[in-house]
Formats: sequence, C-alpha cells, structure tokens
Amino acid sequence: MGTPEFAVPSFEALCDAGHSVVAAVTQADRPRGRGRTPKPPPVKEAARRRGVEVWQPLRLRDEAFLERLRAAAPDLIAVVAYGKILPPAVIELPRLGCVNVHASLLPAYRGAAPINRAVMNGERRTGVTTMLMDEGMDTGPVLLQREVDIGEEETAGELARRLAALGAKLLCETVGALASGGLKPVPQDHSRATYAPMLTREESRIDWSLPARVIADRVRGLSPRPGAFTTLGGRILKIHAGRTGGREAKGAAPGEIVAVTDDAIEVATGEGTYLITRLQAENRKCMDTSEFLRGRKVKAGERLGGPQG
Repeated sequence: MGTPEFAVPSFEALCDAGHSVVAAVTQADRPRGRGRTPKPPPVKEAARRRGVEVWQPLRLRDEAFLERLRAAAPDLIAVVAYGKILPPAVIELPRLGCVNVHASLLPAYRGAAPINRAVMNGERRTGVTTMLMDEGMDTGPVLLQREVDIGEEETAGELARRLAALGAKLLCETVGALASGGLKPVPQDHSRATYAPMLTREESRIDWSLPARVIADRVRGLSPRPGAFTTLGGRILKIHAGRTGGREAKGAAPGEIVAVTDDAIEVATGEGTYLITRLQAENRKCMDTSEFLRGRKVKAGERLGGPQG
C-alpha cells in the first residue's frame, strides 16, 4: 500500500526480490497540473509497468474492499506513505502483520511530514524505520532502522529520494527476516516521541525576522514542495534555494534587499543576511536567480514580505 513517488522504490524492490505481490493498493487518481486533469498516483503507474493489479478503494473500511483483501489472504502488507490511517480490520488481517516504512528514526518525527520537518529543524541526522503497525500514529514496535547524515545544503526533496531508496532496501531486509522468524519487534520509547505534523501554508511564508541560518533550513525543508514563499512588489515569490550571507546588514530592516549581484539577491534577516540563489515568480517556472534578474530589475532597498498579492 502506497501512493506517492516515495513509495515506488519499495514497491519495485519487493517485486524485484521475487515476492508474490498480489496487488498495489493506492489512493484515487487526483487532479494535477495546470489543466487539473486527473492523474494516477506514482504507485499506480509503477504497478501498471509491472503488470500488477491495482486497487483504489475510496474507503479502507468499505466491506467490498475488506472482502477483497480477505480473499487475497496476504501474508504481509507493506505500507509506505499510503496517506490514510489503516483501520484495525486491515492491520489485523495479514499473518505477519502490516509493515510500515517511516522516514525517520522513530520515535522521533512521528507523523505526516518527517522529512520536511527534520530538514526545517536543522537536524544533521535522520533515517528510516520499519515497524509493525498498530492503531496509533507511528507507534508500533520497531523492526529495523538505518541512519543517514543530512547534507548541509540538502533539500527535503533530495533527502526524500535517498530515504526512499534506503527504505526500499530496509523493507526487503525486514520482510525476509520476518518470514524466517528472525526478527524481534522492539517497543518504542514513547516518552522520547516527537512529532512531524502536516505542513501548513502559513509555515511556508518566510519570516525575515528570523536568523538567516533558520531561514536557510526552512527553505531547504520546504523545497521543492510546497516551497517557501515571500512577496516582492505584492506578488508571490517562491524561494527554492539559497544560503546564509555571512555578514550583518546594519541599519537594514528584516526583508530588505541589501545587495543584488549577477546570481543572487541578498536580504537582511533578524540575524545576518540570506542569499537567494533559486526562485520562482508567480506563474513562472523555477529558475536560477541570475535568469530571474535578466527579466526583472531588482534594487537594493526593495522589501520582501508584507501583504500577499
């Protein structure tokens, strides 16, 4: 069971490992792109390429879906970023349990946005965990874990690709060990739990009064989606990449542009400056700042932030 791009490596790894994959359970097709045309989720596309049957139940509690699942009698259900809470009727069905791949070192960063939050918080290490699911939110006993470093300038999108690949390997290792009876689940220490709730639009708005280091981490954690944003001339400007400027901007208010070079816009923050190197203007594609500056004049003294356009 899985839905987004993050789940595809796990699905393909299970197929490549020779497991009998009965079906790929994924969420319904959703409108995407400018035309808002319904598009299949990445796991559905991967399943079609592999010739695996696709199930897209509207509700996991629907009796028709549960009957179909019971008839399939899976030994194990692998769950990777499915996007909905599984009811007990599903969790308790497979003989070996429901195994979830979670993109954090549980019990840290339980919830929907562990990768984004870890990067936004300036963490230097994270990882992936496989666990046996229970009815709680990422509270089940841990099966296996692997740690990785987070690069100093790595974005959430880049980290997600690495963790998806690592999670796929860990899932195959977990399934093999469970099938052979060589894996003992370890209960989580719930007193050490931290949480990674879904991102809100307001969190994506850059607060220029924060230190430049904090802003840099948040921009990385929100890139490429949903993207950190500010405003310039009353219009939305997404910031996809940048770095701390390494100097103070005495006398400049947070959000004030203090310098413009060929390839960066330097902005005053609450502590130090931040250099914008990649951005996206409203209704435009993402581009390097150098390309943006060839089409739009930006001057020192202009102010980022304020009311949205």
